[in-house]
Amino acid sequence: MTSFGPRYLTIVLSLFLVAGCKGSEASKNEAASNKAGSQAASATAKDDDKSTVPGTVDPDAVAALARMSAYLTSLKTAQIKSNGSLDVVTQDGQRIQMDGVTNYKLRKPAGFVIDYDSDLKKRRFYYDGKQFTVYAPSTGFYSTVPAPATNKDTLKEIYEKRGIKLPLEDLFRWSDPNGKRDDALKSAYQVGTATIDGVPTDHYAFREANTDWEVWIQQGAQPLPRKLVIVDQTDAAHPTYIARLDWKVNPALAASDFTFAPNADAKRIPMATYIASGESK
Repeated sequence: MTSFGPRYLTIVLSLFLVAGCKGSEASKNEAASNKAGSQAASATAKDDDKSTVPGTVDPDAVAALARMSAYLTSLKTAQIKSNGSLDVVTQDGQRIQMDGVTNYKLRKPAGFVIDYDSDLKKRRFYYDGKQFTVYAPSTGFYSTVPAPATNKDTLKEIYEKRGIKLPLEDLFRWSDPNGKRDDALKSAYQVGTATIDGVPTDHYAFREANTDWEVWIQQGAQPLPRKLVIVDQTDAAHPTYIARLDWKVNPALAASDFTFAPNADAKRIPMATYIASGESK
């Protein structure tokens, strides 16, 4: 059984984490009013739907991503709860859907805690600005290594040295002034509008070489991503990742929120070093 790659988890969070290293303008305060209730309205396609024209990239759709990025990079702290469904594909091509919940605490320029909980796996990742820790609560095993001084550098180092790719790393280029993510788009357009968990949003669809993805962006002064859908086009079964995101912007977070404190039964083990194919030990 093969799974849809972990890099697709929570596609936009790196916009927040990396931006602290670059700096950003302050955002406008307060959001548009939220509608009460727990309903999700179906989006209605626009009459001038550009999806039927191959290679069409609507500048307004790209601008919507830029607005979302600018707002996320303006945040100092954030808490996010992601309810996600991830497809795995059996050897005979059947898609099986697995659910999980990921909770995030994020701080710029240095600090994050990621708590992933599903029936298949439970993992917690801590970074306090000095150390990075991986903890498996089901077994009590944990591993801690020194880490760089920023979120961006820590994510880069643990991937290159440890082979760990956290659910934070897609869309780096949207927040990176030197990035060219929009160059990879084959199509981009607004599908319509939708109400996601009581919040009015604008629904956008994008296509890259191997991936189709959609994002529902909150309307008003807080353009937060509220829902994500990513489809892997490299697999004939088209496995899909779906996430609904609940946000708390600029919450008060203490230094202790990002510090791993093992209990008496926790067992420390070494963190493996990643060796790429063809490299010598």
